[in-house]
Amino acid sequence: MPESTGSPASPEGPVSPAERRREQRGWYFYDFACSVYSTSVLTVFLGPYLTSVAKAAADPEGFVHPLGIPVRAGSLFAYAVSASIVVAVLAMPLVGAAADRTGRKKPLLAASAYVGATATTGMFFLSGDRYLLGAFLLIVANASLSVSMVLYNAYLPQIAEPDERDTVSSRGWAFGYTSGALVLVLNLVVYSGHESFGLTEGTAVRICLASAGLWWGAFTLVPLRRLRDRHADPAARAGEGSVGSGWKQLRATLKDMRRHPLTLSFLLAYLIYNDGVQTVISQASVYGSEELGLDQTTLITAVLLVQVLAVAGALGMGRLARSYGAKRTILGSLAVWTAILAAGYFLPADAPVFFYCLAAAIGLVLGGSQALSRSLFSHLVPRGKEAEYFSAYEMSDRGLSWLGPLVFGLAYQLTGSYRDAIISLVIFFAVGFVLLARVPVRAAVAAAGNPVPDRI
Repeated sequence: MPESTGSPASPEGPVSPAERRREQRGWYFYDFACSVYSTSVLTVFLGPYLTSVAKAAADPEGFVHPLGIPVRAGSLFAYAVSASIVVAVLAMPLVGAAADRTGRKKPLLAASAYVGATATTGMFFLSGDRYLLGAFLLIVANASLSVSMVLYNAYLPQIAEPDERDTVSSRGWAFGYTSGALVLVLNLVVYSGHESFGLTEGTAVRICLASAGLWWGAFTLVPLRRLRDRHADPAARAGEGSVGSGWKQLRATLKDMRRHPLTLSFLLAYLIYNDGVQTVISQASVYGSEELGLDQTTLITAVLLVQVLAVAGALGMGRLARSYGAKRTILGSLAVWTAILAAGYFLPADAPVFFYCLAAAIGLVLGGSQALSRSLFSHLVPRGKEAEYFSAYEMSDRGLSWLGPLVFGLAYQLTGSYRDAIISLVIFFAVGFVLLARVPVRAAVAAAGNPVPDRI
């Protein structure tokens, strides 16, 4: 691969290959820093613990009353996650546009990362009946993570040449899954052995929650030291005065994106198949416990297996993309996802070995499909619009991920079968496959004004 003599997305002058690789190594560490929140906090510990805190504060009918509104204690976690998505959707276009117009992504990345890390660390004080504190900290942490990921992803076109973005993106995901698995192992040691450490179960959980925030904050220092800001593109600075209005900026972003219909076509395909991916991840434990009768230890171990194998999957699919192109590799992963759902439908109850096999398959395609989607989208972003466009991408990734759970829930409500609910998600992978297959990615890259890699 020929080396570039300049920054991949910057006109500021020559950057040596060694300096570019140094930035890339720093960039990987933000995934390493923040992924522990998604794994230990959201996936494993916070949902059950916040629900128990809400139940401790509930009235005899099982309701809590935030702002005087009756809410079932068991629904509080889901409502708080939904509220965090609304906050993130409002904030992401604003922050993305501000980053593009000022060229100062790093201070905004630092602010969002440390707000989220501080809120996560503050979960140590979530005890007794403090359910409002827990809901507030969850909203702040989850929204901050989404905003920080807009800025983090927007660095990719600036630190990696077009032909190396698949590899760089895959390594970032691999770093994230590595840290998620490592911290989850440490947390499970604390949680399962809390009595030998002289801790109550609740204290052990609070330590696990707070440790994720401390980890997030500590390792964020690495990318903040190694990444550098670029001067804003003059075209991106043209509307600098309009950043103060979030809705005005959102409309401007969407209007600008209509000038790149092929980029929008990819975003639509990604929105649909990624919604399927996120729903499988979020509902797998419900399916395992309610339909397959598996215990909590089996489910947590399966999550750990997914984390470990996702590292190999992200790196392996990155190598496949170098040979076959990112688009073909993603399409292949969507076919595998469909096969996973079909296998899950026929999975026998009370058979943890088969569930582990399914978790292994999910791990192998999870990291790669996400990493390659990110790197492919980076080719479709007009220069100078990185953070603004990645805010739309992040909204597709996080802010619009309610369709899959809705379909899953409706399928269960209508049929009373979690097996029917899980197989209903095939529609997301099938439609996403068709829409992605129809996107002429080489033409889309050229239309965005970017160099077209040899393989994409």
